[in-house]
Amino acid sequence: MGIDEDMERVTLDHGSGGLAARELVRRLFVARLDNPLLAPLEDSAVLPPIGGRLAFTTDSYVVDPLFFPGGDIGLLAVNGTVNDLAMRGARPLALSLGMILEEGLEMEILARVADSIAAAAERAGVPVVTGDTKVVPRGAADKMFINTSGVGVIADGVEISPRRLQGGDAVILSASMGDHGITVLAARAELGFSGTELKSDTAALHRMTAAVIARFPGAVHALRDPTRGGVATALCELAAAGGLELEIDEIAIPLRPPVRAAGELLGIDPFFLANEGSCIMVVEAADAADVVAELRRHPEGGQAAVIGRVKSGEPGRVVLHTAVGGRRRLRPLTGDPLPRIC
Repeated sequence: MGIDEDMERVTLDHGSGGLAARELVRRLFVARLDNPLLAPLEDSAVLPPIGGRLAFTTDSYVVDPLFFPGGDIGLLAVNGTVNDLAMRGARPLALSLGMILEEGLEMEILARVADSIAAAAERAGVPVVTGDTKVVPRGAADKMFINTSGVGVIADGVEISPRRLQGGDAVILSASMGDHGITVLAARAELGFSGTELKSDTAALHRMTAAVIARFPGAVHALRDPTRGGVATALCELAAAGGLELEIDEIAIPLRPPVRAAGELLGIDPFFLANEGSCIMVVEAADAADVVAELRRHPEGGQAAVIGRVKSGEPGRVVLHTAVGGRRRLRPLTGDPLPRIC
C-alpha cells in the first residue's frame, strides 16, 4: 500500500490521539490487520467465550537492525508471542500490538513492518485484535519498539511445566542452535559473511507443538524456547525449576556449519546465541524417538534430535558431554554481550 507525500515520515502529531493519529492507525494498521474484533477500534477488544484455562503473555521487541536476513522486528513480535503461549501448551487466540515510534521514522519502513506483522499473523492464524501507537521525540527511541501481548487457551488435561520433569526424561531440541543470534549480530555489524547463508530461524511453533501434545497425551512434560540467553540458559532454567540435573550430549546438538564457523570467527559460544524458531522439549523417554519423528514432519522441526536426558543429581546443574570427550558445566548467560537481539 502506497503512502501519500504528506505522510512520508512519522511526526509527533501521529501520536497525539487526534486526526493524524487515527489516520495513521487506519491506513497503516487497520487496512492490513482488519478483522471483526479489531474493526470497531474500541478501547479494548471483546473476545468470544473461551472454554478452558487462559494463558496470557507479553513481550517487547527492540531488535537492531529492524530488518535482517530471514526476518524483521514485526515478524519477531508475532512469532515470539505466539511461541510464548505455545510453550505452555496453549492454543494462541489473539494478539495485541503496541508500537513506540520515533519522530522522523520513514513511513515506508513502518509500512514494511506493518505488512510483515499482517503476514505473520495470517500465517499463524492468530489475529491482532487491539493495539496502541505512541510517538516519541527524535532521539528518545531508536526508530521503533514493539510490544505484543497474547491470549491463549489450554485444553483440559494439558499440563506443561518444568515441575513435571522426571529422572530418565529425554531432552529434545527441535531445530539448529544459534541461527537467529548470529544472523542479527552479523547484520548489525555489517560483517558480510558472504556465502555463509546465515538466516534467522524465526517461526511460529504452535502448530508443531500442538501436534506433539495431541499425539502423545501426557508425555510432554516441559517446553522452553531458548531465546535470549540461548540454549544453555534455557536448559539451566529448566533444571533449576524442575529441581533435577540435565546431561547434554554436544555431539547430538544440531548446529549448522555457517553458524559454527561464524561463532568461532567471532569468539561467541553458540550455546548462548538467541533462537527464535526452536524449542527445547522434555518428554518421557519411551516416547522420545516417536516425538522426534513427529517433529521432523513439520518444517520447523526438520532437524529435531534427542540431545540429552534428565537425571537425579545436583538440582539445577546442567552437564555437557563435549564432542572431544570431556565434561563441562553449562551455566546461564551472565551480562549482556549481545544486546537487542530480539
